[in-house]
Formats: sequence, structure tokens, C-alpha cells
Amino acid sequence: MRRWGFVALCAGLGGCVTNSETVQFRPSNPQQQSLMRDGQPALVSRQKSSVVLVRPASRQLQANGRPVFVVGINNLGQGPIDFRVAQVEATQHVAGSDYVMQVVTYEMLLQEEKNRQVAALIIGGFAAGVNTYSASQAGHGRYTTTSGRTGTFYSPTAAVIAHNNAAAQNEAIVAATVETGQRNMAVLEQSVIKDNTLMPGEWYGGQLHITPPTEQAGGQKAYTIVITVGSDRHVIDIAQAPAGT
Repeated sequence: MRRWGFVALCAGLGGCVTNSETVQFRPSNPQQQSLMRDGQPALVSRQKSSVVLVRPASRQLQANGRPVFVVGINNLGQGPIDFRVAQVEATQHVAGSDYVMQVVTYEMLLQEEKNRQVAALIIGGFAAGVNTYSASQAGHGRYTTTSGRTGTFYSPTAAVIAHNNAAAQNEAIVAATVETGQRNMAVLEQSVIKDNTLMPGEWYGGQLHITPPTEQAGGQKAYTIVITVGSDRHVIDIAQAPAGT
């Protein structure tokens, strides 16, 4: 059983925030309440058979980056209820018009990570090729005597040392790439929300990734996330704006 306290510790994937934005939740009905969780804005939404808690996965979002939210779901009913990622909807509201925002699923994030690993291995292979070529040239040199005579020489010992160093460096490049990829995939497996059947009283949750809302000339972006749990629909209204506004 996953507890909300554990889910709340899930950290967003990504690097340092440069152009940062923050979000605020707007309760849309009496069954919703905005609150603070560990210094961050959050919203709790209660329906007949379930409670949903939502907060940002990080204290600030990167402008034009994917919003990532931590979602916690509690089954209040007497029987099992299903949560399906495919039933989550996200819609941006711009000047009276609505635009679909895609939910980025675990499978999509996993494929992105696999593509990143392939690219990293290609780059690593290029670096390994440079190391191997440099090693192939090791041991060869030129000399000039005091009388001005020039020539070439070859040192088998230097060549062997260079080849061994290159092999060790190439192995380290590949090992580091594979280790990073495996670590990233493990983070995705543990943190990203997936389809799940909740038993009575059970908590479940994880990260919900959605495509970035379109830029509004530095102004506020408004969008809605609808999280369906069994027959309950939790409508989450969100305002996203540059930090400090």
C-alpha cells in the first residue's frame, strides 16, 4: 500500500530551473479546498467514493517545460475502484477557447529515456573512438639530435600503456552511460503514476506529467486537469504564472 506521505516525497525529474513559474489551485466546488503541503500550494478534492490530493512535484516549474504534479488518491468506498491514466484529461483555456494538453504517460517517458540512452551511447561511442585512435598513435614519435639530425622512433611500452588506458576509459564511458540510464528508468518506475486498482481505504499516487501549456506572452496560463477515479470526476483548476507575479 502506498501512503500519501511517501508519494509526497517524489521529486520531479529534470535539472535546475532557470525561467521559473509557480502554480496556484482554484477550488471549483465546495468539495475542494486549497491548502499548503510542506510549503507548497496543494488542493484536496473530495467526491463520493474518493479523495484526490494534488500539488506540484517541485517548488517552481520551468517556463515552457512540462508541468509535473504529484497526485495522491484515496479510496473511500466499500469496494475496489479503478484509476486509469488514459481517463485523465488536461485542457488549457485561452481567450474563451479550450486546447487539449496531452498527458505524458509512463510508457511515453520510458521511450524518451530509451531514446536518450541511445543518443548517449552514440556520443559515448564517438568519444571511445577518439580514445582508440589516440591510443593507436601512441608510442610513435620524432626526435632531433643536437647536430640537427631528425628521425622517428617507436616505444612498444608506451603503446601498450596508451591502449590499456584507452580501454579503461572506454569501459568507464559505457558503464557510466548504462548506469545513468538504469537509474533514470528506476526513478520513472517508482515515481510516475500508472493504472491502478485501489482497495477500500488504500492510498495510491505518483507523478502526473503533462505537455507544456502554450506561452501567453509572459502572462498567466490557465488550465484544468480532470482526474477520474471510478465514477468520481475531480476537476482541478490551475493558474500558472511567472514566479513573483
